[in-house]
Amino acid sequence: MKKYKIAFVCVHNSCRSQMAEAITKELASDMFEAYSGGTETKPQINQDAVRIIKDLYHVDMNKTQKSKLIDDLPQELDVLVTMGCNVECPFIPTKHREDWGLDDPTGLPDEAYLKTAELIKEKLFTLKEKIEKKELDLD
Repeated sequence: MKKYKIAFVCVHNSCRSQMAEAITKELASDMFEAYSGGTETKPQINQDAVRIIKDLYHVDMNKTQKSKLIDDLPQELDVLVTMGCNVECPFIPTKHREDWGLDDPTGLPDEAYLKTAELIKEKLFTLKEKIEKKELDLD
């Protein structure tokens, strides 16, 4: 099966997009090569997001990922997912683009991070199903 290059983008690349990259690598690496980036970076990934992903998936994002700019994304993407930052995202060439409209859980209780992780998983599986059913033309 062909692997599609998917990138998750939000402003700081420190929370939602990082969570999406980690979850995709863990649950959908059979279909996707996952990346994330932002229009700005933070010195480190949101540590609450790191803790939640470690609890849920046993992945330590401090060791496997870092905050990156969109300039660090691969040049040829198949899928671009914006996380819902309510800002105008720069144009990034891709075959398919969608916005997941996720609220930023930064500064909120763990339940908000858990809800974000669950929404990412649900949206990822929906996207994967659309590709498997050939509802999206990525070739």
